[in-house]
Amino acid sequence: MLSGFGDRGLRFWSRGDPASAACPRPASVTGAEFNDQEAGIRRLRRLAFRGDFFAQLELGGRYAAVRATDRNLEDPIESSVWYAMALANTEGFAPINSARRAGLGSWRPLSGYDDCRAFERRVAYQRLDAQLSRMTRDEQEEVRDRVIYVLSTQDADGYRTLARLHDELYGPFGEPIDNREARAAWGQGHRPGEPLRVGRTGRHAAVNLFPRNDVDAYLYNYLAVQTGDVGAYVLLRDFEASTPARSRYGAFVEAKARQWVPPYEFYPNEAPRSGVPHSDESRSRGDAYDYALTRITELPFVHVGRALRYLGVTDTVASAPNALSKRQVETLEAMLGHPMEGRLSYQERLRAIQLAAVNGSSEAQLVLAVMYAEGVGVPADYARSFHWFQQADRQGSPEAKFAMSSYFALGVAGVADQDKAEAVVYRIESALSGFTPSASRLQAVLAQVSRAQSR
Repeated sequence: MLSGFGDRGLRFWSRGDPASAACPRPASVTGAEFNDQEAGIRRLRRLAFRGDFFAQLELGGRYAAVRATDRNLEDPIESSVWYAMALANTEGFAPINSARRAGLGSWRPLSGYDDCRAFERRVAYQRLDAQLSRMTRDEQEEVRDRVIYVLSTQDADGYRTLARLHDELYGPFGEPIDNREARAAWGQGHRPGEPLRVGRTGRHAAVNLFPRNDVDAYLYNYLAVQTGDVGAYVLLRDFEASTPARSRYGAFVEAKARQWVPPYEFYPNEAPRSGVPHSDESRSRGDAYDYALTRITELPFVHVGRALRYLGVTDTVASAPNALSKRQVETLEAMLGHPMEGRLSYQERLRAIQLAAVNGSSEAQLVLAVMYAEGVGVPADYARSFHWFQQADRQGSPEAKFAMSSYFALGVAGVADQDKAEAVVYRIESALSGFTPSASRLQAVLAQVSRAQSR
């Protein structure tokens, strides 16, 4: 698994025109885009979210405005995301055809395809490093968070990739540590596990995008196991046995995993000056996600209607899907970066509530918290439910305060430890805010706490 390219380097791309060294692009990536830039970007995003190495490279180049015709798309943060995704993609570095060359003591690729992919990764490292070097720390953090979100939508494979990105036993982007491009990124003379030295040649900004530490590497391996993937379980056991210290983190990481939520609810749907919004092309993963999405019909549509009014899509609250005009649905689809079909899908109902929640609607935050608690529209996830109750609580929602008191009164393993005193505080605040159930149940909770203290 950790075999890599040899020390003599790759000769395929070291001569002649650099453009000729790049890998030929599949037709799905290079489709006709004359006067159809937006359609081309959306097609690339669909492929890139599904792990297509060449689509990820193409998106990195489009958002970097490598071509003059893409100047209106220029977005260093988005470009860096997709270059990082391409570098972390095993399709870019897994050997296609390699063999040990007698007398050289190392593996060398035998196919031109191996050579051209190495060239592509070398260029991606250069561009990513240059872009990150010009960014503030907050901008670099945004790149990192977006990569984590995208990989978290790819189930066990994505979590395993995140584990490699944080594991010092791998190269900078999870490639084999003896891979030539990994060694070049670390810098001449660098040894695995040692800190980077100032002044050493290498791609320092790119290499430092994901800090190496055992806790995060363990965490993402653990999250991969929670998806039910058998291979992830084997890898986790290998990880624990790889160094004597790692197995000691088990209990801490298990607690941390129960509280972990992705950096974004869905991919940031920013609309750059180009007018081509960033679209979230992640898809449901398995039967549990599909089933939860069908349950969106159990949610009274008025909540979707209120989210749409908050977003400015409608002036009034629609009580049913047929109360929305085709133009209003298309407005939402345009905001999400979806094809404008004029038909409100189940996913777009969910996205309307998510979009309102991330844009500050306490009502949508409360609804989304309940959806996560009940598995309606989204799979049940108490950590994310607790997160959105917290967000609504911070805006003063009395219903959210009541829900938070219930979390602390009952305790949810790993998410909110049982804390009767904290439960009382939230219940009182909820009652004082005018939420009726709080006032009627407050006395019972106080009595429960009194009994606990008298023991």
